[in-house]
Amino acid sequence: MGHMKRALVYIFVTFALPLFAFERQPNADYHARRQHLAAKLNGGVFIAFAATEGEGPNNLHGFHQDEDFYYLTGWREPGAALLVAPGTADRPYMEELFLPAHNASQERWTGPKLGAESADAAKVTGVDHVEVLDKLRDELVRLLTAPAPTVYTPENLTTSVPIRWLRRANAFPTGARFDEGHGLVAELRVIKDAGEIALIRKATDASVEAHRAAMRSAKPGMTENELSAIMQYEFQRRGSEEPAYSPIVGSGFNSTVLHYAENSGTMKQGDLVVLDVGGEYSMYATDITRTLPIGGRFTPRQREIYDIVLGAQQAAINAAKAGASTFGRTTPNTIYKVAYDYIDSHGKDSHGQSLGRYFIHGLSHYVGLDVHDPGDTKTPIAPGMVFTIEPGIYIPEENLGVRIEDTFLVRADGTLDCLSCGAPKNADEVEKAMR
Repeated sequence: MGHMKRALVYIFVTFALPLFAFERQPNADYHARRQHLAAKLNGGVFIAFAATEGEGPNNLHGFHQDEDFYYLTGWREPGAALLVAPGTADRPYMEELFLPAHNASQERWTGPKLGAESADAAKVTGVDHVEVLDKLRDELVRLLTAPAPTVYTPENLTTSVPIRWLRRANAFPTGARFDEGHGLVAELRVIKDAGEIALIRKATDASVEAHRAAMRSAKPGMTENELSAIMQYEFQRRGSEEPAYSPIVGSGFNSTVLHYAENSGTMKQGDLVVLDVGGEYSMYATDITRTLPIGGRFTPRQREIYDIVLGAQQAAINAAKAGASTFGRTTPNTIYKVAYDYIDSHGKDSHGQSLGRYFIHGLSHYVGLDVHDPGDTKTPIAPGMVFTIEPGIYIPEENLGVRIEDTFLVRADGTLDCLSCGAPKNADEVEKAMR
């Protein structure tokens, strides 16, 4: 009878929750990105490498693909290389993916991989030409016949190490100039396409439910790490593969430490706890922060500071104008100044001083494949951008830290769509969610 009950529970749980699998965008999306990149190369070529497996952190913590490489290929397997060259008077546009040769011993440890010899390699990867990685050096020699070509590569260890080997192997002609290629990809990554937006929404929706679960669960005597575990369970059971960043669960004095990561404290009645926690869904991140009163009620002073932070966020939201507003600390027409000025003109510390000095970080950053996605903060916000608005006040002598952070999409009409506002953030709503 016990076995039957367990089986029924398993069946109920299995069918009560949706089944999730990693979602990859259509091959055409990645192909379009490669063509857009080629248009930026001014006749040069672009080379990037996938991350490797079974070495360093990837050996201990699981493989995670290089984000620029994934953005251009959608390819999650390790060790590959991508070559992109624009069409010129001497050659047509070309793109080529180089896959590592099989190693039976290695694949016993890390699993079977697609090889270039597969008849379906081009169809599966969506890249026009697929070759074995061993042929990359000879392909570069064949392709780069003009004097002093420009070779664009991301300046990171994933790519710089094999590029040094290719230079030793005389893959590049005399006078070849090497230029930083990450910035070119970063420019493309700033504006998200529809498929990327859909994945960020899914990461955000799962993480909103994690924050709601935290509001239901947070109690005096609970450890920060236990609350972190509850949140990670909630977004992973909804399809997120892993946290988008190291979860920050800081209570009491720890709420005033921006990137507190130990999560080792015990939450006490009357503390505030800052929850900066978000999941990653099919490689795409989200970023959400809420601040909760342990015990379920804000004190008058906590509510005062909380409402100032929330007011600063709303002031920045109201001020944001597509085509005009930026969000760097010192950039023109920045919404950072709007939030800072709001905080500095509302409330005082225990010494009668204004609160601007306690807002000690930037207001916003881009979100995408990385929780801090690359991009120029001097660029006015535009449709397709996804970024955070996250004011905070941190007063160590009062053990009082408050941060409220949401992820926003700029819609086609230039207005902001708050993707994460399903997580309660008005003080009354937070208290209600904690009952």
